[in-house]
Amino acid sequence: MPFIRECIVTTVKENGGVHIAPMGIHEEGENLVILPFKPSNTLDNLERQGTATLNYTDDVRVYAGCLTGRSDWPTCHTQVIPGMRLENCLAHTELEVTARVDGPVRPRYTCKILHEATHAPFHGYNRAQSAVIELAILVSRLHMLPQARVHQEISYLRIGVDKTAGPRELEAWDWLMTKVDSYQTSKKESRQ
Repeated sequence: MPFIRECIVTTVKENGGVHIAPMGIHEEGENLVILPFKPSNTLDNLERQGTATLNYTDDVRVYAGCLTGRSDWPTCHTQVIPGMRLENCLAHTELEVTARVDGPVRPRYTCKILHEATHAPFHGYNRAQSAVIELAILVSRLHMLPQARVHQEISYLRIGVDKTAGPRELEAWDWLMTKVDSYQTSKKESRQ
């Protein structure tokens, strides 16, 4: 089983703007592998630009925000590739695509690391931060998962949030739960 880095991927849009998306990036030896879904902005940007930046942050609002329409996070230029990174990330990795294998759902982009930098120390995630990241993953897959499983996982994740969340984690949790509630309401209405 591959080691997966949960991070925020930034890519450059055709108009020069930045696209920000949470993703799990696979480590394979010296390479990192990005597996964007079809269709997606990340896929389009990788195909056109051939570069991406991985951003490591302990502000879980970025994960939640990207899935709930809040993707306007401060960015700045990368150092080696023509790209952008999160301004307030703890560290970042600049990548160049070296190989591509098409797939019906998720093409595979193998990348080499061109540059890495640390901007601030990482002190680890508390349980609430981990719970928000896990809930963000659930939210990105609401259309694929049985609702009973979603409810079960949310119940468990809520324990960590209730015990260790600060204001940023509570805000991120609320954004994601609003998205879950909205999805469930729309599913009920479509069955009526």
